[in-house]
Amino acid sequence: MVYASGIDRARAALARGAVLPSAAIGRTIAGSWERCRELGLHPSGRPEEIVVDRVDLQQRRERDALLRRLALAEMRLLHEQISGSNFMIAFADREGVVLDTISDHRFASTSDGRSIIPGSQWSEGQRGTNALGLALIERGAVAVYGREHFFDSHVHLSCMAAPIFDAAGQVIGLLDASCNVEARQQHTHALVRMAASQIENGLIYQTQRDCLTLAFHPRAEYLDTLSAGLVAVTPEGAIGSINRSGRQLLAGLEARVGARFEDLFDLKFAPAVDAIVGGGVTRVRDRTGSQVFMVCRQMPSVSSRGRVLLDVAAPAWWAQSRRAPITPAPIAGTAPGAYADPGFVCADPTLVSRMARLQQAVRIRLPILIRGETGTGKELMARHVHALTGRKGAFVPVNCGALAESLFVAELFGHERGAYTNAHPDGAPGLIRAADGGTLFLDEVADIPLAAQTALLRFLDSMEVRSVGSSQLRRVDVQVVSATNADLTAAVSAGRFRADLYYRLTGYELEIPPLRERTDFPAIVEQLLREVRPDVTITDAAIERIRSGRRWPGNVRELRSALQVAALGLEDGFLDEDSFGVPVRDPATEFACPDCRGVHLARQRCGQIRSTHQQNGGNIAETARTLGISRTTVYKHLRDD
Repeated sequence: MVYASGIDRARAALARGAVLPSAAIGRTIAGSWERCRELGLHPSGRPEEIVVDRVDLQQRRERDALLRRLALAEMRLLHEQISGSNFMIAFADREGVVLDTISDHRFASTSDGRSIIPGSQWSEGQRGTNALGLALIERGAVAVYGREHFFDSHVHLSCMAAPIFDAAGQVIGLLDASCNVEARQQHTHALVRMAASQIENGLIYQTQRDCLTLAFHPRAEYLDTLSAGLVAVTPEGAIGSINRSGRQLLAGLEARVGARFEDLFDLKFAPAVDAIVGGGVTRVRDRTGSQVFMVCRQMPSVSSRGRVLLDVAAPAWWAQSRRAPITPAPIAGTAPGAYADPGFVCADPTLVSRMARLQQAVRIRLPILIRGETGTGKELMARHVHALTGRKGAFVPVNCGALAESLFVAELFGHERGAYTNAHPDGAPGLIRAADGGTLFLDEVADIPLAAQTALLRFLDSMEVRSVGSSQLRRVDVQVVSATNADLTAAVSAGRFRADLYYRLTGYELEIPPLRERTDFPAIVEQLLREVRPDVTITDAAIERIRSGRRWPGNVRELRSALQVAALGLEDGFLDEDSFGVPVRDPATEFACPDCRGVHLARQRCGQIRSTHQQNGGNIAETARTLGISRTTVYKHLRDD
């Protein structure tokens, strides 16, 4: 005797119009089949293949523009994770209309692939039981495998979908992965759910830029996972947004938009957040008495006019957010790994969001300006930009502050034989031509002499170079990347830097946060230690000591040096908090030379130089090396009254 499987018996009952064996197929699928029956659908019939027109599709895309950008980034990542497994990734809006798809070519050429297209409607009423339509109804992630589909024409298809929720708990979109039934993969369902959660978190980061965003979880090691709660808080202490995990962790409380911080956590808002922003991971209790760990994940941004969006009564920590505007909303949201691997630690959400559009910027040949304090890794970032371009030519770094003013143009553009006194007897092609087909990196761009700025501007406009002493123009193809730790807008106002050159260099501007503001400080410490002493480990207490004990004026470069010194002569294989001595005073409050005392930025830079000089035992050369500046600059800032 041959026994029919559960799904065989269920489909036979479906075809006959008999009672469905829900135990064999599960209540969710059985419920969907019953609803399809009630709509008058029959499994042997053809689904109603509704496709909205192009105008309607475009309007839907524009309505959900930010959501779509974040979804596309996650779709690309998801597709990379499951590429080669004959899948299609689809993003649909709140009505189940597919807005975008990314697929393997093999699947796209199948009948199912040709039916899952932008504009196609996948609600249960039109397409029968399917993952997109069912997730919309169930308000949860679902998988529909093969013969669980209502229509016979879909039984060789498997699909997994997860809804995307807004802060109010409403479904605003869906993510789906579909494949041939033979390629059924359980782990793909988990990846789709994770991608949907990542999109939801990205929406919070992008739509709540004027709020402080905090992550919390009962276990500190889960703060960097998707199971962590994420809550955005306004300057007045109101909840601006909260993710699904946050609502689940605060079950039983009024975890909703508009609630007060104090309604959810057993602390007053201002002192609580001062402690969190100032001290990293902090223990707090919710109103039910449960302990959670909390950490700051995003500081509020500034308005388009550069002013912080708050009133005068805002808590003290809010002033710490007064920084330059960040780059436009990134396609990749906030998910680490949403861009090519740069080869260095960059898990800090602020840095991730600022890097998100680098790939697009280099694709359309925009000049890149990298800003950041000395030692933050501007050249590493520039080399990452070069890698993103895919160019076969060389990466040519130019230290603009190290070139003599009289020779700057000749070094950059090249010179002919005998063009000037002491010129190379055979002439020289110049650094720009050396970068032809590659990337020209202009470091310390604020130090370019005024006379040379005109020549550089002309080159950027035409991409043509003419050697000193020559009348011939030569066209080159270079990606231009510049970097500075100076305030270029102030230099423009002071007449030291041409405004037109400044605008020409800032096609895409990226600011690297200083080390003291990086949330991925522990990961940076661990990577640097692996590089300088792979046989040495470091305790959490030691990391916290060095994080809080200095402002790190030399940033990553200074941190590397400190780790090297601490590991000298080490025999027991680990560094603890005693390995780094007593905390160092804040260099921003240190004395400054007479020329710098009237200007905040100059005073801060001067304090950094003097503090580092002090730490290095008065060694000028070591101070210059640590901070990546010339010895002349160090001497200049060591002058007294």
